[in-house]
Amino acid sequence: MTMSVKEAIEKRRAYRSLEKIEITEEIINELSFAASLSASCFNNQPWRFIFVYGKEDLENFKVVFNKGNEWCHEDSLVIAVVSEKELDCDVKGRQYYLFDTGMATAQLILRATELGLVAHPIAGYDEQKVKELLSVPENMTVITLVNVGKHSDKITPVLSEKQVRDEKERPKRMPIDKIAFRNRYAIPLDVLIDKSPD
Repeated sequence: MTMSVKEAIEKRRAYRSLEKIEITEEIINELSFAASLSASCFNNQPWRFIFVYGKEDLENFKVVFNKGNEWCHEDSLVIAVVSEKELDCDVKGRQYYLFDTGMATAQLILRATELGLVAHPIAGYDEQKVKELLSVPENMTVITLVNVGKHSDKITPVLSEKQVRDEKERPKRMPIDKIAFRNRYAIPLDVLIDKSPD
């Protein structure tokens, strides 16, 4: 399957209703390679990806997910995205490792989309348990877990009402004029507080 970057961006969805698929070395290599080509400060490449798959490993990994993320129990693959600030530029306190690793993860997610997969990053997990299970050094940060599977037409029964709505229709995006400005930052008019006298 081949699609343009634009098509992959538009097709990408953070679905929670997943079907199991077989995870092959080819899939892991494709996702790793897509991430590896990402830009980074001075080409430091601070990203590290741990691919968790196989029935036993996924079963043991279920303990890391928060209650609202029980849908992750149907994953075929979980990718732990880890890094540490010492692996990348730190210019006057700007810690680029988070930005650079985020860019690499986005490329991985778009490649997964092109392969017909769902790759859904989450924040709801117990970082300490992730580190213990995956032998991640204490000084590293678990930035996200990317949950991978095939989109299912059947709604996963553990989803909340809001999550079900989000499965059926893409959650609303902010209007472009609220996020993109010309030449200088502008506070959107609808968030300005009226300070005029009564």
